[in-house]
Amino acid sequence: MLNTLWFAFFIVALLAGLYQWIFLHDPEVFSRIVLSLFDMAELSVELMILLFGTLTLWLGFLRIAEGAGLVQWLSRILSPLFARLMPGVPRGHEAIGLITLNFAANGLGLDNAATPIGLRAMHSLQTLNTEPRTASNAQILFLVLNSSSLTLLPVTIFMYRAQQGAPDPAMVFLPILLATSASTLAGLLSVAFMQRLKLYDPVVLAWLGGAVAILGGFMAVLATLSATAISSLSSLMGNLTLFGIIAVFLIAGYLKKVPVYEAFIEGAKEGFDISKNLLPYLVAMLCAIGVLRASGALDAALDALRWAVHGAGWDTRFVDAMPTALTKPFSGSAARAMLIETMQHFGVDSFPALLAATVQGSTETTFYVLAVYFGAVGIQRARHAVGCALLADLAGVLASIGVCYWFFG
Repeated sequence: MLNTLWFAFFIVALLAGLYQWIFLHDPEVFSRIVLSLFDMAELSVELMILLFGTLTLWLGFLRIAEGAGLVQWLSRILSPLFARLMPGVPRGHEAIGLITLNFAANGLGLDNAATPIGLRAMHSLQTLNTEPRTASNAQILFLVLNSSSLTLLPVTIFMYRAQQGAPDPAMVFLPILLATSASTLAGLLSVAFMQRLKLYDPVVLAWLGGAVAILGGFMAVLATLSATAISSLSSLMGNLTLFGIIAVFLIAGYLKKVPVYEAFIEGAKEGFDISKNLLPYLVAMLCAIGVLRASGALDAALDALRWAVHGAGWDTRFVDAMPTALTKPFSGSAARAMLIETMQHFGVDSFPALLAATVQGSTETTFYVLAVYFGAVGIQRARHAVGCALLADLAGVLASIGVCYWFFG
């Protein structure tokens, strides 16, 4: 699937470039396409530098948590649930604890912590993979849920809105919460259908019901707070939780007689080794995305969508937010740029800007996640991972549109 997809990006870019040159008389299009190749290759190296530091830091702390038995403790608690969702993973396996930590970090908006933990989880799942170049069922489920933007505290979205002068940066909190719930549910159901998972099992239903109850209670409490209070609480919880996790790891390690410094260095070395193996995969995916964008293919898709929506007699205001939705699966930085541009062009509290912020918070950079997580363990056959992840993205976009019309009219 990744082979076909990567090849298709370049072919579409070639066709779009030829159209721009022959029919629109734009001879500079191929210059922009070639320039984008070098720009994306440079961006890949810049991302690698960031990943080097982030991975070495968090995998160092994670090694302390492993030595203290925290990962194994989480594994034992969640073994009944993951035995149903990931039957190929033995009960109590360390991957379950790592997956739990990754989901918790994602839910709290702690991206810098989530990625290295997720990569460690993917490596752990790879030890159970009998076909190392082909994604296993467990790896696919983990990746799809990871790429469904399971976020409860979208602190970064609040920050973008505050930077653009929004009087209530957290205005989009509840819309994002509802939309990201829809994307995660769609991802889970699609993978369950493809892998014939029994979601009606009493244990699964109990966990899902508990999650819904907690989410509902969380929303009920937040509904009593002002937007300013929610924004302040979100920022405090995110940063406090981030440092709190580090403190728990260190204290638990110290109490368990773990040599915390030596354990940190050992884990950091592993992070360095993982990081350097990612560069070829990042270059391949980001360069393909760059030529697709530079060729004008994404702009053409947006114009076609606007024409179709207008022809159907529907309100077209949501189309102005679609650049963020169209670029988000390919590039987080491009989607972020699209979001900021929409805020600046239409106004930070305009309908397109509010919708773009909701989309940004409820979808994920699917192809980047695929490249990083599968690339880190050398997987080349993604099977149904791409389709299920994109379905989750689509659900997030559609839910964002519906919720924003409901909230902001």
